[in-house]
Amino acid sequence: MSEPVLLVEKKDEIATLTLNRPDQMNALSMELRQALHEELDSIRTDDSIRVVILTGAGRGFCAGLDLKEMGDPERRRSGGDQPDPPKLLRAIPQPVIGAINGVAVTGGFEIALSCDILIATPETKFADTHARIGILSGWGLSQRLSRAIGLNRAKELSLTGNYLTADQACEWGLVNRVVAPDELMPTCVQLANDMRTCVPEVMFEYKRMMDRGYDMPLGDAMDYEVDISRKHISPSADVVAERRLIIQERGRAQAKG
Repeated sequence: MSEPVLLVEKKDEIATLTLNRPDQMNALSMELRQALHEELDSIRTDDSIRVVILTGAGRGFCAGLDLKEMGDPERRRSGGDQPDPPKLLRAIPQPVIGAINGVAVTGGFEIALSCDILIATPETKFADTHARIGILSGWGLSQRLSRAIGLNRAKELSLTGNYLTADQACEWGLVNRVVAPDELMPTCVQLANDMRTCVPEVMFEYKRMMDRGYDMPLGDAMDYEVDISRKHISPSADVVAERRLIIQERGRAQAKG
């Protein structure tokens, strides 16, 4: 019996999703897209999950759409409306940490850009090959990449199809950090555990505030923040005092570390 195309592990309020087509560099077949879409849709309303980690099996994160499948006329005719995993990644309330373990190309690049935090390894590379294949992006790459690294840099990548190394991606602000391969998952799990110690409903709302505000002009975004903040019911003074002590203790521990 073959392994599922998407591996799911749920432990300690963290859901780890692994794209599992390593022999095809985790190319996004219809089956994998559907599985990822269904799992994210389930996680979205799962109160037991606070953080999601997304990674790929084998040497690659995701090579994009399965071009062999796309080149099959029968499959294309029977495809119908296809799931849009990047859109659902951006819609779930939980923070998504992308553990980018290898190449992230075109559709895989779009999925990576839809994560909230990206951790890479020296083997990580990004590329946008839409213009080389002869198709246009439909999952947000033409818009989100320029907002992440600047318009001129985005044009350089998308209009050449050239690869972007992990170190250059970090320098440009695309990824949060680059770590050794054996430190990739431990780093992501540590970040997830740090997030788990936050007040969940506030963390989810904070993520949504940042995402929505980022798409607004600064003045409108500032007004939006004030409006949401006023509607928020703050904790009691006793709870604030208790949490302040925990924060101080954590700060002292981090300073020593």
